[in-house]
Amino acid sequence: MVVSWVSSAFSEKLHTTKHVAHVCLLLIVVFLFEVGAGGLWGGTPTTAAYPPLVTLLFQLLRLLPLLALPQAVFNFLGFICFNAFPERAKLKGSPLLAPFLCLRVVTRGDYPDLVRTNVNRNLNTCLRVGLEKFMIEVVTDKKIDLPENQRIRQVVVPSSYRPKSGALFKARALQYCLEEDVNLLADTDWIVHLDEETLATEAAIRGILNFVIEGRHQFGQGLITYANENIKNWFTTLADSFRVSDDMGKLRFQFKVFHKPLFGWKGSYVVTQTGAERRVTFDHGPDGSVAEDNYFGMVALREGYSFDFIEGEMWEKSPFTIYDFLQQRKRWLQGILLVVHSPHIPVSTKWLLAVSLYSWITMPLALASVVLSTIFPVPVPGFINVVAAFVGAVNFYMYIFGVIKSFRVDRLGWLRMTMCVAGALITMPFNFLVENIAVVRGLVGNKHKFYIVDKVMGAPDKVVSTV
Repeated sequence: MVVSWVSSAFSEKLHTTKHVAHVCLLLIVVFLFEVGAGGLWGGTPTTAAYPPLVTLLFQLLRLLPLLALPQAVFNFLGFICFNAFPERAKLKGSPLLAPFLCLRVVTRGDYPDLVRTNVNRNLNTCLRVGLEKFMIEVVTDKKIDLPENQRIRQVVVPSSYRPKSGALFKARALQYCLEEDVNLLADTDWIVHLDEETLATEAAIRGILNFVIEGRHQFGQGLITYANENIKNWFTTLADSFRVSDDMGKLRFQFKVFHKPLFGWKGSYVVTQTGAERRVTFDHGPDGSVAEDNYFGMVALREGYSFDFIEGEMWEKSPFTIYDFLQQRKRWLQGILLVVHSPHIPVSTKWLLAVSLYSWITMPLALASVVLSTIFPVPVPGFINVVAAFVGAVNFYMYIFGVIKSFRVDRLGWLRMTMCVAGALITMPFNFLVENIAVVRGLVGNKHKFYIVDKVMGAPDKVVSTV
């Protein structure tokens, strides 16, 4: 008993120490950026003279970092307000008393071996945690050779199925599961939405159990990391370290403090109460079918449902090629454009998502303004320098923290961890380049397109679905 208490106390202190070190490092990075940009001192006035229109243009460009300020603030507060290295979650109740869980995997059926392998792994993970009342449901366009029993159910979406609003792609498959003659779940049951490559960990299953046992919120989401097991592409994996930080910062803060998807959310590791999901639905037409996750989240927010952050991580893989990485970002941008411009979602619901989107769209101009400001300095209020330095520092640090959170020192050692952090920082300029290309292509291309990245190395040609 004493040994257990000492071990628990030591573990708690260790996790607290790691969090304090992380916060100190973040504050140091912010301080250095502010000093480097002259933000703390208000900047150096310039006497250079340009034509009025040119001066105005440069000044407007210097204002662009303001668009990224809200999400930078949410990420910053998420990092410092909540322990970034929490202890292993303990079950708050017996799995036997938990509501029924349905782990729902949506796939086109193009990678049957991957689906079979991951269904088996997720099934065993649930059993190891002691989960009793659950099943894994595979929703597919093409029938897969799967064992079907009380634990595994396969739902094949008929090619003739058309939702009332004309929803497409993944939204169409998800909506089919909610139809009266297909759905087997009670309104009080819970659905865990996974992509075909998503692997649940024991920590995630425990976190989900705690979330549904408490039952205070209808929707939840947790952390996804991308650097587990075999890494297929180091560039895309290191670039995705930014997404890990985004989960632990902005996503965590908006759910724990406001219990709302103010900036949107992801489409995997989504936990929903069946009754709430059926009322929100995925049947929102073509505009709600490209970024169906964000459209669903905005509708749920509009209807007054509440959200929370779920402890415990799940595992996924980053895109295997840079082309897939670019296409993935392009689809996200186009899908969110459709969400933000939808007349069915009020501005009061989506304004922070819109600000985040436009900060992404104007990223090429914002980066250009940083370069131009050193060559063609123009007078701007001192707070602009403070904001620009703060946004830059938080985004810079997100790559560092994302690597630390994804790879973990206890697994790699300090030397290899340092090399991974350095690698992430080195890839930053190339990542910005790819993101900028995705912005340009996303703005000029067909918005109603759903690009599916390869999930298996050496897979056949990619599948692109269009309206």
